[in-house]
Order: sequence, then C-alpha cells, then structure tokens
Amino acid sequence: MNDAARPRRRLRPALLTLTAIVAVAAAGGFGWQHWSAANAKGPDYVFATVQRVDLEDLVSATGSLQPRDYVDVGAQVSGQLRKIHVEVGNDVTEGQLLAEIDAEQSAARVEASQANLRAQGAQLAQNQVNLEKAERDLQRQKNLMSAEATTLELVQNADTTVKTTRAQINTLKAQMEQTQASMRIEAANLKYTKIYAPMAGTVVSITAKQGQTLNTNQSAPTILRIADQSTMTIQTQVSEADVSKLRTGMQAYFTTLGSQGRRWYGQLKKVEPTPTVTNNVVLYNALFDVANANRSLMSQMTAQVFFVVAEARDTLVVPMSALTMQRAPQGRRDPSAGAPATPAASAASASASAAAPAAAAAAAAPAPEPANASPPGERRRPGGEERQRGAGPSEEQRQRLRAQRQEGAQGTAGARGPRKATVKVAAADGSIAEREVTVGVSNRVQAQILSGLEEGERVVAGLKQADTPRRAAAAQAPGFGAPPGMGAGAPAGGARR
Repeated sequence: MNDAARPRRRLRPALLTLTAIVAVAAAGGFGWQHWSAANAKGPDYVFATVQRVDLEDLVSATGSLQPRDYVDVGAQVSGQLRKIHVEVGNDVTEGQLLAEIDAEQSAARVEASQANLRAQGAQLAQNQVNLEKAERDLQRQKNLMSAEATTLELVQNADTTVKTTRAQINTLKAQMEQTQASMRIEAANLKYTKIYAPMAGTVVSITAKQGQTLNTNQSAPTILRIADQSTMTIQTQVSEADVSKLRTGMQAYFTTLGSQGRRWYGQLKKVEPTPTVTNNVVLYNALFDVANANRSLMSQMTAQVFFVVAEARDTLVVPMSALTMQRAPQGRRDPSAGAPATPAASAASASASAAAPAAAAAAAAPAPEPANASPPGERRRPGGEERQRGAGPSEEQRQRLRAQRQEGAQGTAGARGPRKATVKVAAADGSIAEREVTVGVSNRVQAQILSGLEEGERVVAGLKQADTPRRAAAAQAPGFGAPPGMGAGAPAGGARR
C-alpha cells in the first residue's frame, strides 16, 4: 500500500509546476495580443462634432452704471436746514420745493438794507435843498458883483458851496446804488433759503440732515442728488491691448449680478482718450447708454460688458484646437483673406497650429503670461538666463511693448477676413483624413467654418491623456452645456480673443 502511494506523491509536484508554466504562458500571450492591438490601433483621438450655433468674437471688460443726467443740489446761503420736503426715492418735477433754510438772518439783512436806503434818500433830499439855496446865493452874489456891491471872494465862496453840494449829492446817489445792489444780493439770498428742483428726476441720495447747520463760506454743501434714471450710462475700463478693436457705434451688451443672464444692449458712444494707469496697467474708459424704462438698473451696479467685434448667426463651428492655421507669405496678400498677412496674424496661426494636438480644454484656458516675461523683441541672456525676478521693465521697454501690442492688435483686426486652415476629419470606416477648410469669425474657443465641412461630421480636437481623463471627456462636444456661441469654459455670449 505504501509502495503504490509513493509514485503518486512524486507525480503531484510535477503536475503543479506544469500547470503554473501553462498559466504564465497563457497570460503572456494574452498580454502580447492586447499590447499588439493597442499599438496597432494608433493614437487615441478626442473627436468633436461640427455643430451649427451662434458665434461671437468679443472684447470683455468690467464697468459700472450711473445715470446719464444727474445734478447735486446744494445750498447757496449759510444757515440751519430747517425742513427737507422729500425723501430718497421720491420723484420730483422741475421747480418743486425740496428744502428750506432758516431765513431770519437773510430777512433781517434785507430789512437793514431797505432802512439804509431810506436814510440815504432822506440825505439826498436834504442835499438837494441845500443845492437850491447855494445856487440862489451864488446868483445873488453875481448880481451884486455886477453892481460892484460885493467882493470877488464872496462870489467864489458861493460858487464853491454850490459845487460841494453837488458833489455830496453825487456821492449819496452812488451810495444809494451800492445799497440797492447789496439789497438785491440779500433779497436773492433770502430767495435761496428755499431750494427748488433744477430738473425732473428721482431723489437718489440725501447727504444733509434736517437741523444741520450749513456753512457756505468754506465749501458749497450738497444736500441731495437728483438723477434721471430713464437712461443709464455704462462706464467700462478696457485694456490697451483691446482698445484698438473698439470703434464708435459698435454693438455692446452687458449683464449684472442677479440678472440671471439677461442682457442689455447699446452702442459704443465714445472712448475717452486719456487713460487711467493703475499698477502700470493702462485702461481706457469706454461709454455707452442704455434705456431704463422700468427702472431695473440702478446706480453703481457692477456690469460685465462685452463689445461685439464680429459675430455669425446659425453657422458651423469647430473647436480652435481642431484647426491648423495656414501661414500666408509675409508681405503678400492672401486671395481669400482680403488683407495682407502680418507678423501678428502669423503668430496667431502658429499658436493655433501648436494647440491642435493638445486637449480642447487646454485651448479654452490658455496659460497667463508670466509677470517677469521679456517683452517681444528682447533677447534673452546667454545660457537661457532670464531677467532677474522682481526687476520691472524700464519706461522705454514698456512703451515699446505697448506699441507692439497695439500694432499686433491692429494687424490682427485688419486680417479678420476668411482664412485657410486644415483639419483632420474622421470617416465612417474609422480612418482619419486631412481636409482644407475656410475659417471666418473666431474667438478663443471656437471658429466659424465657411466651407470644407458639413454639419454632423467629426473632427479631431486633440489626443486623450491618461492622466487627465476629465479634460479629454470635456472636449467631446463643443459648447456642450454652454449657451450658444460658447465653448467649454467660455463666458456668457462667447469669449474674447
């Protein structure tokens, strides 16, 4: 019995070893087949579908609202503010009584001027009587002189008395005119103790309190503000890199906090030539008006403003990451563009070409320029050494950089005609073919396709990245989950380029 079991015990380890070898071989074969299939499959593309949406090329800015017509109502005389007849929010008409200032002192000064004027009038009457007497005495002395019954000195004294009396009368008349002018001033001040509305509108603020003493000798105190809120002015600050894209009369719209996406539209009225500089950032004020019939817009509201540089309605669009822009020869005119190619346009084409193999979301959110980056045209130091951190550019470098930005923006704006590009299109059998297309309006996220593609076709928007599956999935469809004219991560109404 024991002799029969011994061969079985010896055979069992050999069977286990053979089973392990077979399992390892099978796993290796399966892994080889999977690796071979993965390599034969080629790169794992991210596709985007050609869609028909509304597209806008925008310049965005932040602004604030204020009434177009308003006036600060102040006091012209000193005194205690006795009564305020209006409250904040009241609608007033032109000429309506708004407030009253204590008028006792002004009334007393008017009465004193009137009494002084009456006293001067009495003196004038007395001097006129004295003048009549002096003229009679002079005439009598002249008659006596003709009869040689008086002396020459008495005649001269009588003549002097007449002239002196006449001078006194003229002086009194001048004093009376001065008193009358002072009385008119005091009467006007008495009138100014009642403050009336200079225009029709709404009382938007009251800065003085009832019972407060107003002193106009130091500064003109403001009591309240009246504004006509039927038309509001939006004042925005546009950066110097974007101000060259603005033109008077272009369409603009804005949204406010809590408006739930509602847009108010207007037309750019003017761009003020004098900028404001804050922390070396140059900003220009751009103004436009909007109607506010229902009074839903209020003063000092914050507005997100969008200036429409170009737009296309119900048009075919693809992600910018799917396009490889074609460069036109420098100094030559592209027949399809209608404008000569510029270095700025070539740089824009090169950046669009480099973005093709990247993920679509990375194209929608480009990395900001480092604060210590060298200005365009400035050579780096040998060995790749950058400028020292914290050392700001000189004034001459800033001016050169500013001029280059403006020239680049103007060149790009002048070349916004149709442009040529290439795109990779997925066929029904899974093959990828390169095709030439014509591009029209574009923004940072999407581009208009004028020819070369049909709605529903799929184009290559990038490559999937194993470490960022969410970013690759976000680029499956342009504008998914966003309003028309937007790509993933774009602001409302599109993104500015």
